[in-house]
Amino acid sequence: MSHATLLALLLFTLQSPHPLSDPSKLNEEAPEVFQVRLETSEGDIVLEARRAWAPLGADRFYNLVKHGFYDSARFYRVLPRFAAQAGTHADPAISAVWREQTIADDPVKESNLKGTVTFANSGPGTRTTQIFINLDNNSYLDESGFAPFARIIEGMDAAERLYAGYGEMAPDGKGPDYQRLELEGNAYLEKEFPELDYIVRAVLVPAGAAP
Repeated sequence: MSHATLLALLLFTLQSPHPLSDPSKLNEEAPEVFQVRLETSEGDIVLEARRAWAPLGADRFYNLVKHGFYDSARFYRVLPRFAAQAGTHADPAISAVWREQTIADDPVKESNLKGTVTFANSGPGTRTTQIFINLDNNSYLDESGFAPFARIIEGMDAAERLYAGYGEMAPDGKGPDYQRLELEGNAYLEKEFPELDYIVRAVLVPAGAAP
């Protein structure tokens, strides 16, 4: 390949919009059952998602993982015996694009038991990209509309090792300030909260392949 061709390819890549910059194109229906491997700073966590549990949540998660949304995302809120939360993109420009991309609520069909994975919400119709792992049996969340869409099938020990030293988010605790997180992304977390664990990358496990 000539230098001119390489330069043209590089310029095209730099000028091409990030696939996550247009949420309207990320609406593929997920397989009925699929697995995702979260390669984290504490080890691999393998999730099995089921559309029958929460189809809208499963579809959103599938599209985000497929296009790399959770790569480098920090577990910025980890509370032992409760939950570990992630879902803010490393780049605040991408986070801004997805901030208002809500999905409708799924009926709660599965309980928020230890090891299940659920989209966070702040009321009806507010789910976007934030997910949390239940680190305990939190079935009381069911009545508030938190609908699990997946469960951990491998690596629960890694989930339980995620750094929890910062506690609850500000202003209630010493953890990150959510507004600054949204505006500054990973640059803020890496500077102010360097001990946070993170998702190195999240990948779909090919059907039939071992996790």
